[in-house]
Amino acid sequence: MPFIPFLSLDRQHRSIERELKESFSKTIKAGNFILGEEVAQFEKELAAYHRAKYCVSVASGHDALLISLKALNIGKGNEVIVPSHTCHATWLSVMNAGAKPVAVEVDDSTYNIDPAKIERAITKRTKAILPVHLYGHPCEMDKINAIAKRNNLFVVEDNAQAHGASFKNKLTGSWGHCNATSFYPTKNLGALGDGGAIITNDKKLFQFANAFRNYGSVKKDVQAMQGINSRLDELQAALLRVKLRRLSQWNEARRRNANLYFKLLQDIGDIQLPPRENKIVKPVFHQFVIQTAHRDKLKNFLIKKEIETAVHYPTPVHLQKAYSVLHYKKGSLPIAEGLAATVLSLPVWPGLKKNQIKRVCELIRSYF
Repeated sequence: MPFIPFLSLDRQHRSIERELKESFSKTIKAGNFILGEEVAQFEKELAAYHRAKYCVSVASGHDALLISLKALNIGKGNEVIVPSHTCHATWLSVMNAGAKPVAVEVDDSTYNIDPAKIERAITKRTKAILPVHLYGHPCEMDKINAIAKRNNLFVVEDNAQAHGASFKNKLTGSWGHCNATSFYPTKNLGALGDGGAIITNDKKLFQFANAFRNYGSVKKDVQAMQGINSRLDELQAALLRVKLRRLSQWNEARRRNANLYFKLLQDIGDIQLPPRENKIVKPVFHQFVIQTAHRDKLKNFLIKKEIETAVHYPTPVHLQKAYSVLHYKKGSLPIAEGLAATVLSLPVWPGLKKNQIKRVCELIRSYF
């Protein structure tokens, strides 16, 4: 049987190849490659997609988080509440802002930060909550925002894995004071390179981010502040404009693939399936993540059968050497450590065929 990759962008890109080439050619002919018309239009379109007032595009998802924190004046002496189970870039952005990430355990069924555990982690130094909509599943933003309001805290969403997801009919990436996302190629809305963006309804935060990403310049040769160089390339903006028009279609394809997994993976071994869509939560299945105590053996079994899977994330952030300065020890965050040992991401990309998903499920069933 043919090899089934964990991720393939080939079918997506072939379906829009003509439009990508036209956008590429148009940008080349225009001859403006930094902060030109394509960037300006993409920012308007992404803001409109989120029903937000402002968007500032930047060079990466990490920079989007960093600049969001900087815009809120978060730095040395401050603490930011982060989920225990996430990509390390979430924690790294807090540390690069000069603040301290304080981990709160996630719900082991949704993989997202557990609102019930947030308030006990708040101190006099806490300045913000940074929820991550992990694997495309929305956090409980109403509860998180209520906690933030009670404690006079900012909310910065990490929406890198949840383009198009919604909670209570409101898109993720539009709930916080500042909201950051990534256009890394594997994301639901992925560039053909790196990129990120900040979404906000606050004009002052927008103005800060707009200047800070461009060396601190409000206009050429006028530096209002000491900023950084973090700009989305004009070419990437042009290509992302094409992809943004297909985002809803591709997210629906992910949902159909996920629904087939839900149907075929019921009552198999000790497998725990991810949360399903309901009236309140509409995920976009950036990943389809199962849990099993047999994770490593199952992963090895599947690769021998020509099926590629992935593990997000095999070593918890708090046990990485880079974060040893935070003094977490093994056993400090048992839910995150448990997930690191049991989660397995299955192929779910748009363009994946039904017979491929059926084969994955048949082999998982045969393993158990």
